[in-house]
Amino acid sequence: MGTITLKSLTYHARHGYYEQEREEGNRFEIDLHFSLPLAEAGSSDELWQTVDYQEAEEIVREVMEGESVKLLETLARRIGDRLLDTFGQVREIEVFVRKLQPPLETECEYAQVRMTWKQS
Repeated sequence: MGTITLKSLTYHARHGYYEQEREEGNRFEIDLHFSLPLAEAGSSDELWQTVDYQEAEEIVREVMEGESVKLLETLARRIGDRLLDTFGQVREIEVFVRKLQPPLETECEYAQVRMTWKQS
């Protein structure tokens, strides 16, 4: 088993609970952690035996640029479900969705949701 990580994919997108957030948008960061067998890809040097980073990022971008939603949980769920459907060789996926500088009265670097998918 091994892990592939895509860290801090950054988007400006129109998601948030408040109407103003959905109109003006916010900055978001996405982290992806894929757990899967990597030995065969390491031996064969074949992309089809691992996770194609570009394809994974395209899925995230489509969700982030798609329909506006209110909750980080909804974004994480949509991203994780699509990634799991696309990359059948992956045993576990963790998706982290961060809203940078959320609209709070107190300064806050980010709000984050983490969700995990496992397949046997």
